[in-house]
Formats: sequence, structure tokens, C-alpha cells
Amino acid sequence: MPKRVDHRERRALIADALMRVAAEQGLEAVSLRHVAAAAGVSAGMVQHYFRTRDEMMTFALAVVRERNEARVTRAISALGAAPAPRTLLRTMLAELLPLDEERRADGRVALAFLAYTAVRPAVAAALHDETAALLGFVAAQIRAGAEGRIDPERAAVGLLAVMEGLGIYLLGGHYLPETALAALDTQLDLLFGPEPPPG
Repeated sequence: MPKRVDHRERRALIADALMRVAAEQGLEAVSLRHVAAAAGVSAGMVQHYFRTRDEMMTFALAVVRERNEARVTRAISALGAAPAPRTLLRTMLAELLPLDEERRADGRVALAFLAYTAVRPAVAAALHDETAALLGFVAAQIRAGAEGRIDPERAAVGLLAVMEGLGIYLLGGHYLPETALAALDTQLDLLFGPEPPPG
């Protein structure tokens, strides 16, 4: 009787290898051959799941996105019901910053992917809806918590730009995690006012 192939398990194996290659050697090292070697499978098997390099790159970013979503969901769930908009945003953005090794590995992949898409508009198009949804969510929190003092859409663009910039400097080792978090808090203070003391 032929062995039944678990396609989900195999795809996960290849995805894990792809992420390791990208995190350790950079996205430019991601190829069918390198990913196959890291996964311990044939290049033909990798090609069965990913026909092109662009497909592999898009999948790598999807894996990073899923990991980020899981981290953010866990952190926000721990806040309890109906957290204040500032608290919710601070928690979410802090989880997206590369403050530990796991998040640094994902951050390196995400940063490399953005550089990859800069010269591939068709691949970059896949990010447009995701970016718009994130901006919309952040703007809604600012609208709810900043009491009409600022334009929520513009403020959301600025806040996400600060987060991305802090992430790049963290990945380069220019800032310590506490420096980045202090800068994030300062930006949130400008939007919402100082965070009230606990209790």
C-alpha cells in the first residue's frame, strides 16, 4: 500500500527551511536548491509546492504575518476585555518590534521581502490590502482615543512609520529594546497624552 503523503506537513517542513535560510543567510540566498538542502528534500519536491521564487517569497512573508498575528492576538487577549485604544496599540506595536531572537528572525525576513518587492511591483501588490487594513485599524484606535485632536489617518501613517523605523534600527543593532520602547511610548504620548498610572 503506497504511503500517504501529508501535504500540509511537507509544506510546513519546506516553509520552516525557507525561513531558516532567509533568516540566517538573507532573502537573496533563498532558492529552490538552498531551501531543498535545508529541508533535506529534493529540489523537485520544493518546486512541487512553489513553482517560482516569487511564490516562495510571498509564502515566507505569509508565514511571518501568521506568526506576528499569533503573537499580537496572545498579547492583546492578555489585556482583558475592552482595553483602552492607547494600551491596545502599544501592546500590538511592541509585539511587532524585533525585541527578541524569534522576532528578529521574522523581522529580517520581512525587511528583506520589502526590499525584494521594491523592484517587483506585481509581488508588492499582494501587500496593499494588508497595509490598508493595518492602517485602518490603527486609525480607528487613534480616532477612538485621541478625541479629535489630530487627523487619525495621517497619525496612523506616522505611527506605523515610527514602528517600522524602530524595527530597522533594532535589526541593525543600533538601538537597545528599551530605547525603542521608550521612543514608541513617546510617540503614543504625543497622540494620546501620557498613559495614566495603573490602578
